[in-house]
Amino acid sequence: MATKHILIIPGDGIGPEVTTWGKAVLEQIAAQYDHEFTFDTALMGHAAIEATGNPLPDETLEKARKSDAILFGAVGHTKYDNDPTLKVRPEQGLLKIRKELGLYANLRPILLFDELLDASSLKPEILKGTDILFFRELTGDVYFGEKKRSEDRNSASDLMIYHRYEIERIARKAYEAARLRRHKLCSVDKANVLESSRLWRETVQEIAKEYPDVETEHMFIDNAAMQLVKNPKKFDVVLTANLFGDILTDEASQIAGSMGMLASASIGDGTGFFE
Repeated sequence: MATKHILIIPGDGIGPEVTTWGKAVLEQIAAQYDHEFTFDTALMGHAAIEATGNPLPDETLEKARKSDAILFGAVGHTKYDNDPTLKVRPEQGLLKIRKELGLYANLRPILLFDELLDASSLKPEILKGTDILFFRELTGDVYFGEKKRSEDRNSASDLMIYHRYEIERIARKAYEAARLRRHKLCSVDKANVLESSRLWRETVQEIAKEYPDVETEHMFIDNAAMQLVKNPKKFDVVLTANLFGDILTDEASQIAGSMGMLASASIGDGTGFFE
């Protein structure tokens, strides 16, 4: 029986509490199903800034690369929320570890149990039966594009950039998942305005030819945001870019009642990152 090495990164806020219970669950799984896990811990986010001045210390990244999986809590602190001038921020650690580990696909399921229908502000008859799996691209888009501020500090820009291979690899993962579900995939973009979205749609259309058994729909981000609260049951697998996915998954969390109700997996071709 192979031993699996799990790195626990509690992070900030509620992170230490939820990862403590997550570890307890993993220990029960190990005992019940004859698995063997070893655990280590590391700092990231505000906790890491306070201890080392770095939101992702080199030691944490080294441990992450050597682990089989990472269990992560949360990142962020209120002291950073209203001060955009701060150069070092907790979220930088999360962005960097995704990039360094090649975690290009974020999977977030939106599955609502009948017992939690009243936890959402939406009507139960709209919510009942909702079962969505989001595939959000994680290592491209405006978050990782070149950032500039003018010399007089009165204008700023962030480059929204995608390469075809980045779209192809997450699209294939999303289509494979759709084959295991209801054989429906909705790709969300803004191809009527953005050139990067036109590349996104063009690429997804090509990949769709490899999966003729999956029904493909293309939807603009503004319409998708509306449909998500109007008729969430219409969605099965949702594939989208980094920025759009960040917004849509937060919106979708209100279907379940709270972001804290949602699990998440960030994966690539190696170590997975689970929260």
